[in-house]
Amino acid sequence: MIFLTLLMCFLISIFITPLVKKLAYKIRATDRPNTRKVHQKLMPRLGGLAIYIAFLAGVFILQPVNQYSASILIGSGIIVISGILDDMFELCGKFNLLAQVVAAAIIVFYGGLQITFINLPFGGLFEFGFLSIPFTFLWIIGITNAINLIDGLDGLAAGVSSIALVAISGMAFIMGNLYVVTVGSILLISTLGFLYHNFYPAKIFMGDTGALFLGFMISVLSLLGFKNITFVSFIVPIIILGVPISDTIFAILRRIINKQPLSSPDKSHLHHCLLR
Repeated sequence: MIFLTLLMCFLISIFITPLVKKLAYKIRATDRPNTRKVHQKLMPRLGGLAIYIAFLAGVFILQPVNQYSASILIGSGIIVISGILDDMFELCGKFNLLAQVVAAAIIVFYGGLQITFINLPFGGLFEFGFLSIPFTFLWIIGITNAINLIDGLDGLAAGVSSIALVAISGMAFIMGNLYVVTVGSILLISTLGFLYHNFYPAKIFMGDTGALFLGFMISVLSLLGFKNITFVSFIVPIIILGVPISDTIFAILRRIINKQPLSSPDKSHLHHCLLR
């Protein structure tokens, strides 16, 4: 049953992406080339919608349920809607940030997901106390934007996200967290189906719809898979997401030094440097 469902998600993602591509052109959810962009022609965005549809199909069939299920679906829906609007109208960064804060609030307050403590290597607990809620917000919003920031080359964001999902799902399987394994696997397979169309030369971009959705889901799944356990396990998701996290930190520092808004785009990300 699980294998057939994952196969179905993969096929849905593959076959629905060309339809999303046509829709993107129709509603003008396109990305125009400029001096900062790598591509040289008008490209359809909105590809993340195909990932989201395939993901929802898998969740509907397998129905993985725990106390956080409803908040995850509501929060991810808000993120996807904000991403679609941004892909269509190129809204300001404050709009997406507001949507991320609302989605994170649903996870933290409605879902009740918070990092309250970690077990230290040599015994004892480190309790976050009143920092528990701010830290959880920071993690969700930070990782969501980190995946979005690395979405600058064909297949990069989808590829890095797939690697992260493999690692998170694998660790969750070892720990016996079947919910994270199931949801992570559905998301992974749905992403791989889209990646078929997103490899160089890409036929479609995932846009903010896909990058923000993947970032949000990876942030939440990593919290679910490693919450309130050992210090080593706490470090694991940071190592798994090392590339987008480090790129985000350097981007923030770069813009502070250059006295630019944090949301201002540039062409100095790690992938741009490697490409040059």
